[in-house]
Amino acid sequence: MPPLQTILKQRIRSDVLSMQAYTVQDATGMVKLDAMENPYTLPEALQQKLGQRLGQLALNRYPDGRTHDLRRALADYANMPVDHDIMLGNGSDELISLLSLACAQPADADGKRPVVLAPVPGFVMYSVSALLQGLDFVGVPLTPDFALDVAAMEKAIAQHQPAIVYLAYPNNPTATLWDESGMASVINAAAQTGSIVVIDEAYQPFASRSYIDHIRNQPEQHSHVLLMRTLSKFGLAGVRLGYMMGPSALIAEIDKVRPPYNISVLNCECALFALEHAEVFAQQATAIRTERTHLIAALRTLPGITVWNSDANMVLIRLDQAQAVFEKLKAKSILIKNVSKMHILLDNCLRLTVGTAEENKQLLAALQEIL
Repeated sequence: MPPLQTILKQRIRSDVLSMQAYTVQDATGMVKLDAMENPYTLPEALQQKLGQRLGQLALNRYPDGRTHDLRRALADYANMPVDHDIMLGNGSDELISLLSLACAQPADADGKRPVVLAPVPGFVMYSVSALLQGLDFVGVPLTPDFALDVAAMEKAIAQHQPAIVYLAYPNNPTATLWDESGMASVINAAAQTGSIVVIDEAYQPFASRSYIDHIRNQPEQHSHVLLMRTLSKFGLAGVRLGYMMGPSALIAEIDKVRPPYNISVLNCECALFALEHAEVFAQQATAIRTERTHLIAALRTLPGITVWNSDANMVLIRLDQAQAVFEKLKAKSILIKNVSKMHILLDNCLRLTVGTAEENKQLLAALQEIL
């Protein structure tokens, strides 16, 4: 029998061998401000109701038609455009992976593979899922102030004719909500090359606007557009439930590569329960937006920090020696995200999740002491 290392080299893809697995920072005992989670839990009374409801589920059976109830509930909640359908994923990550899988056609005679294109810096899973499914990834840099470079996007789309164009609205990790006219120009450029556009509205609960109204009001101009959202930022990060809306014919084709039973009965029932109590989560989102305003204002009083406006539940800052500041915060049991190595435009940048009033107070006090 050959040694394990020989088996790994022979049987595991070389690009996988060279990758690093996604790591989650240990948050034990920390003020956790690194992952854009909703910091609020369910009220105790709702926790008890949910627990009773989940305890009655038939865990010995595969998921049934209850997922159709969830699809209808999400469509109503989002006010889904007419002639559209909705698809569920185990988080948005799975939907992104399934999109790549559905578009992963073989390379042509010249060896050219399909392309996934997105502004960078952006959500890392756009590129990871593309490369793992055998597509190429093309990143188009944002402007130095993290605006969408419309001319560069249009040029790249014309050159590469991508299978998929991602537009995060707002963007992660910059928390930017791009100009609507620029978005429209890029979406139109993608239409000219027959590219699918995915508008990723993961942070919609905290944004000042959504692109869904444009899709609803101009269906013909958006027949190639999918809108993706998640319940993670709604307040259910642990439930892992993403959903994607789009023209019914387009959703039907992508849905063919979805694994059967990809949404567990627990995920499904938790999501339905949350939608039935949407007003509770809406209040939490309002509190987070209020705290975001206070946090940004306070950060701007500290010396040596550049703070960008935010339409998400995170704030991007730049300061000297970001890694040292990250480590000092960690030593004070405050966990944030150092994004300075993700892209050259993010040099010396840190990403702060908006927490509760008390968590933000601790963060600000620690930063003031460090600086």
